[in-house]
Amino acid sequence: MNNQINTPNQGYQGFKLIWVLVIVVITSIVSALTTGIIVYNNNKISPKISYEDLAKDQDLNQFLEVYANILSEYYEDIDKKELLEKAISAMMNYLGDDYSTYLDDEQTSNLVDSLSGEYKGIGVSINSANKTITKVYNNTPASEAGILEGDVIIGFNGKDVSNMATSDVVNMIKNYEGAFNLTLKRGEETYIASLSSKTLLTPNIDYKMVAPNTGYLYLSTFSKTLDTQVQNALSDMESQGLNSLIIDLRDNTGGYLDIANRIASMFIEKNKIIYSLDYKGNITNYKDETDEKRTYKIIVLLNHNSASASEILAAALKESYGAILVGERSFGKGKVQQTMPLEDGSMIKYTSARWLTPLGTCIDQIGLSPDYLVTNEEILDEAGNVVQIIDKQLEKAVNLATS
Repeated sequence: MNNQINTPNQGYQGFKLIWVLVIVVITSIVSALTTGIIVYNNNKISPKISYEDLAKDQDLNQFLEVYANILSEYYEDIDKKELLEKAISAMMNYLGDDYSTYLDDEQTSNLVDSLSGEYKGIGVSINSANKTITKVYNNTPASEAGILEGDVIIGFNGKDVSNMATSDVVNMIKNYEGAFNLTLKRGEETYIASLSSKTLLTPNIDYKMVAPNTGYLYLSTFSKTLDTQVQNALSDMESQGLNSLIIDLRDNTGGYLDIANRIASMFIEKNKIIYSLDYKGNITNYKDETDEKRTYKIIVLLNHNSASASEILAAALKESYGAILVGERSFGKGKVQQTMPLEDGSMIKYTSARWLTPLGTCIDQIGLSPDYLVTNEEILDEAGNVVQIIDKQLEKAVNLATS
């Protein structure tokens, strides 16, 4: 199954063009192994190409001969898995598109985990240097057990973990089945908390009321659960009298396109365009299909690292809702990608279309221009190091939201 994502590129070095000669056949072999495609698609590898088509391809047959001879006649042993990885990487590099890449199994796992929106744990952030709890999230095993920020983990089920790597302690907590005891130090005293790990939503948002009736909502990445988290945050702030909202997309480099669509639909009026896709000149408009909408003032914060799905949401809110953009020009990624998982756990990610704003503009390599260009103020020490950043962008947003 293909998944459409809109994330920043993860670059790879190309390989010699000789590898490109071996790409097409090997890719067809790999495609045959991908889950479910050939079973449910009339013997098709892709929507437009079948095995019958490939069997008639003389160039492909020639390549199969070369591939077979390399495996059987080359004077040294061939690692077929590595050969295949290099071949697929070379094919993606041949496309000449920064966003079309091959991800090995480890890189694929990291990408999937970062966008899953879920994790197994107790609901805390831990300082890797000294195992200090730096954040306790609400409605989690840690908060229910009374763990507080500043507590230090010193034991696990009676075992001293003071000298263990923090990553090893985290894995113990995450992977232990059933209840366990954590020994923590709070000030000069120690105590034991009994708790169990469970699957939790990865906290991809932060929100609070920053002024009477004015809310602040930070989105870190467009994970699979972000829309649920946003909906919960809006409900909470609206119960506190929210009538203007600041959405902070600074340093948010993207994620799933459909999640950006769902979040936009929470605000935009039904039948208004959220974005369009341009596939080889054929334009498809994607409109809000929900009855849900909001009417309060929205300010969107952007910077140079706001990219992909962030730009889609910001453009939709500006052009189909009337939101105000504050900050710096955004990154300028006007393309969307499909992902194709391979049986060995790796993945290819390739550009499938350009996306357009509701008014039909492509912002690729251009970005979104803010309505109010604002840069933050940096305080430097005598050596020229940044010691403090004054958030002028947020200050401007609050002023606009409350005026």
